[in-house]
Amino acid sequence: MFSTLPILLPVFGLVLAGFVCRRRGVLGPSAASELNRFVIWLGLPALLFDIMAHATWHELYQPAFVAAFALALAGVFVLTLVLRMAGGRHLADASIDAVAAAYPNTGYIGFPLCMIVFGSASLTPTTIVTILVACVLFASAIVLIEVGLQTERAPHKLGWKVLRALARNPLIVAPIAGAAVSALHVPLPQSGETFLKLLGAAASPCALVSLGAFLAEKRPAGAPGERSSLYLTGIKLVFQPALTWWLAARVFALPLTLVEIAVLLAALPTGTGPFMLAEFYRREAHVTSRTILLSTLGSLVSLSILLLYIRRP
Repeated sequence: MFSTLPILLPVFGLVLAGFVCRRRGVLGPSAASELNRFVIWLGLPALLFDIMAHATWHELYQPAFVAAFALALAGVFVLTLVLRMAGGRHLADASIDAVAAAYPNTGYIGFPLCMIVFGSASLTPTTIVTILVACVLFASAIVLIEVGLQTERAPHKLGWKVLRALARNPLIVAPIAGAAVSALHVPLPQSGETFLKLLGAAASPCALVSLGAFLAEKRPAGAPGERSSLYLTGIKLVFQPALTWWLAARVFALPLTLVEIAVLLAALPTGTGPFMLAEFYRREAHVTSRTILLSTLGSLVSLSILLLYIRRP
């Protein structure tokens, strides 16, 4: 627990700052939404563009590792989506729940934690997972949410509406533009690099403060969704790392270090991405916000146990 506590404390600190500021009236009733709009339209697109623009495809070409983690990610996402829809959830809401169950906090917790445990050897695998989570998983969820929110029944008209909505979504456009820059070997000016770094660095802190402000809003005790949050937290902290281990170790027979990195990244708590989506699309964010909080608290125990296993002689 003491290994993960220094890394998780800043996460709790930023959430607590947003919570206290909202409860004391320093932040207004629209603070959570406005901060989240900044993250969605400026901070996170800059971060995604920067990641993709600097991705070296030669280094990132690790097909077995990509396949193992991507299949586990997809498995958790699809299973949760099906179960939530079977329980009566709307496609848009079920998609956000599925992201919450599958979205590890690689950016804020994954990089520093893996650097402590594995050193610089973890940078490339963590970057691969970040791209899979922040670009592929996010894009898939956005497509499903857009499909769920459209009322058009004609397939060709529905497809056109979804494509237009995706083309206007900064979380889809930014990584695609970054990948194009990387593929075409277009150098970015230093001023552009600084611009991206400043905006990208603000994404996680603002998202966490926004989450704290949202949690500070008073709700009746026993509000719906509390059991769902526990259920999604269990999937995130137990099922996803277990499935990742089975695929990485048994199916793809990856080297031990890559197996351990994959499992550790899969065992991370839920990041703020699902909350951003819930707020952006004006869906009920209570389940998502509680899942982020509960999984982060629970990861103090689950990650500590996992680290004891990884570091054993």
